[in-house]
Amino acid sequence: MNQLLVFCRPGFENECGRELTDVAAWQGVFGFFHARPGDGYLRFSLPGPETPADLMARVPLADLVFARDWCQWLADVPLPDTDRVGAVLAALRQHRQALPACQRVEVRIPEANTDRDLGNFARKWVAPLARALRDAGLLVEGAEPSRYRLEVMLPDFQTALLGVSDARNRSPFSAGIPRLRLPADAPSRSALKLEEAWKVFLTPERAEDVLAGGRKAVDLGAAPGGWTYQLVRQGMLVSAIDNGPMDPDLMASGQVEHVRADGFRWRPQRAVDWMVCDIVDQPRKTADLAAAWFEERLCRYSIFNLKLPMKKRYEEWSSCRELIESRLQAAGIRFRLRARQLYHDREEITCFLERLD
Repeated sequence: MNQLLVFCRPGFENECGRELTDVAAWQGVFGFFHARPGDGYLRFSLPGPETPADLMARVPLADLVFARDWCQWLADVPLPDTDRVGAVLAALRQHRQALPACQRVEVRIPEANTDRDLGNFARKWVAPLARALRDAGLLVEGAEPSRYRLEVMLPDFQTALLGVSDARNRSPFSAGIPRLRLPADAPSRSALKLEEAWKVFLTPERAEDVLAGGRKAVDLGAAPGGWTYQLVRQGMLVSAIDNGPMDPDLMASGQVEHVRADGFRWRPQRAVDWMVCDIVDQPRKTADLAAAWFEERLCRYSIFNLKLPMKKRYEEWSSCRELIESRLQAAGIRFRLRARQLYHDREEITCFLERLD
């Protein structure tokens, strides 16, 4: 059966599968998903005439909220205790007609994996596996880079899930996760969330433009200053809105004005470039706040978090999206809304909203 392997945050398999089912149906492609809670991945089956390539040609990965990465499934391979490489080669030879010209292989393990031995094995296995694949003609070499990559996922030592990904519609990050390091002087780990959001939502060229120094920004719910810290690093002048205390070293930068006020009620006297918000509150209240800022044309760009409830998380996101879209459409504002569950998110998703006029 035609299948996709879709990777997500462990515990959000149901939300990921439901979203993909709905998005595929909007494109006239019908499928269903199989998932086990906590695996961090699912299988999406296409029983009709459409293939995984058909679906991936119609649905950009960047438009999905809960999927971090995906690939076309080829086969499940039982791995013996010895000659695991040989088992993979034999399976790929059987599926050679369905295998495009790949130049690289990536070996990954589930994000929820707690077996350090499996992680160590996966890292060490890449080199001998790639060498054997090239010797067998299953990985090609050439002056022109191939957009296809062979994907091998190891849920355990006994099984390999084989697939193929296309550079035109896969995550630019290994396993869909940007690898970031928290600076020693950052006030909190939340600083990584905003940095990851910029990497996910903005190309390097776009980031250089919209994050240029000298821009003005507002951080709602700023204390102790994790997101303000990132804005300051970009050379922005920041109004940090929070009744709580800000990091003293951050305030010493001279780029931050600390306003002790309620982030939901405060408004700037003049429009700014960026509004960011990481307030822990009901997601629809935050969505309503973001919509209001754009209705009043108080900012051009915004990144904000929606803290999803334990139950009906997908429904809550759908309601928040509809709230924002309906209000801005009624106000005649041209906009683009994207959302993603980032690696540094927990029970939340991060949204990027920009005004296009």
